[in-house]
Amino acid sequence: MIILHHLEYSQSFRILWLLEELKVEYGLKKYNRDPVTHLAPAEYKAISPLGTAPVITHGDRAISETAAIMDYIIDLYPDEFLRPEVGSADRARHLFWFHAAQGSIMPLMLMESIFHIIQKRVPGILRLVIKPVLAKASAGFTKARMVKLLEQAEVDLATAQWFGGKDLTLADILLSYPLESAHKRGFITDEYPLTLAWLKRIQARPAFIRAKREDGRDSMVLPL
Repeated sequence: MIILHHLEYSQSFRILWLLEELKVEYGLKKYNRDPVTHLAPAEYKAISPLGTAPVITHGDRAISETAAIMDYIIDLYPDEFLRPEVGSADRARHLFWFHAAQGSIMPLMLMESIFHIIQKRVPGILRLVIKPVLAKASAGFTKARMVKLLEQAEVDLATAQWFGGKDLTLADILLSYPLESAHKRGFITDEYPLTLAWLKRIQARPAFIRAKREDGRDSMVLPL
């Protein structure tokens, strides 16, 4: 049986949601972050090969990295609907957004989080100097790239309600964390109505609601 080692306010929520979508038997062990550093506890780092979330154990094997875990789980259940077949009309679209989630959007959201943390932690006088520099970096790099990604999202969601095409796929589940992060950080506004509608659509899915109940948190994203 798959055991999900679930760290609060982390990317492992997506694995919890995936398992609920599949309606398979799984084990769940929860871990809280350090209240000061927000880092994972030592017992969690001892399980994870990288010391980061998410991680699952399956037999004597520990697997980390969200996309790798998703592929591993779907390989166990190949008849499920969450990965379009090779050669199908939705396959290329699914693959683009599946990889854009971790390869493009997550690094941008991580960068924004680092900018925010730096501004909060530097002494007041330095903050006056650093704040405009970080704001310029955010506007010229992070926001500029996010605009292009969100514009493409609007184009694709105008033709089908899911990022992977006509049906929910792993791409949608993988995108949930970075796009919720983008929404909370003010990137996804009324200028992107189809992306906002998609966020509401995933949150209304019964499996997502069950995962939220198991998680016990109001958001999958760590408040900064």
